Amino acid sequence: MPELPDILAYTDALATRIVGEPLTGIRLVNPFLLRTFEPPLDAAIGRNVVGLRRLGKRIVIELDNELFLVIHLMIAGRLRWLPTTGKLPGRITQAVFEFPDGLLVFTEAGTRRRASLHVVQGEAGLAEHDPGGIDVLQAPLDVFARELTKENHTLKRVLTDPRVFSGIGNAYSDEILHRAKLSPIAHSQKLSKDEIARLHAATKDVLNEWIAKLQAEARAGFPENVTAFRPEFAVHGKFKQPCPVCGAPVQRIVYAENETNYCARCQTNGVVLADRSLSRLLKKSWPRSIDELG
Repeated sequence: MPELPDILAYTDALATRIVGEPLTGIRLVNPFLLRTFEPPLDAAIGRNVVGLRRLGKRIVIELDNELFLVIHLMIAGRLRWLPTTGKLPGRITQAVFEFPDGLLVFTEAGTRRRASLHVVQGEAGLAEHDPGGIDVLQAPLDVFARELTKENHTLKRVLTDPRVFSGIGNAYSDEILHRAKLSPIAHSQKLSKDEIARLHAATKDVLNEWIAKLQAEARAGFPENVTAFRPEFAVHGKFKQPCPVCGAPVQRIVYAENETNYCARCQTNGVVLADRSLSRLLKKSWPRSIDELG
């Protein structure tokens, strides 16, 4: 799922292409994509784009007279920019937004249709789509600490909760926790002041580094390879590959459709965290430390 740095790369790239331009047409290829009926989608046609926003992991296209198109890409949704005569990318196309200088194409791979489009009137209506998490890039340490410790959850859970922190998901939470040298299953209310400060700094550093990197790439062209698995990541998606800090093999915990990646040596004092499915299968053979794996 595109997260904060990816969403900002999209909004920056779109700003140079569509702000100040009229939305001349909309082709809704998959009717299920549209989750609202009032105002109608056609109400957006002919209006000028006056701005772009990030709302959590959502992209908001602001049209004149406070009409908003709220795009939630979910896991497999992506945006593409094509010339006005460009060929649409087949069955994955869900909607096409037509502008004088190009086409904004909303795609979604796979068979599960989770991505969504909402048409919203007014700031109050838009606010209903805001999960409420704080902007971690602007939050001072005391605000970050307050939100982090309101409830006692694992760090992985609280970092990815959109009601707590805005825009952080599975991929960047792994990178943040690795940078902070903290276990993904450590509990938020059990952290020391130093550990909270370290997590706060790591959160800002990791996100700012990736924002700068992706925005630089977007200046060379529209973001085309938005993915949760980047070769420059330290641990996310790097199971069994060497940690760039200590060289130990990256570990993972698999649950539902997600996984947590971490370095046992850097983050958990050498302890290999139990993966429910594998540890149940291996039972007593489940390795307890990174050294047993070697």
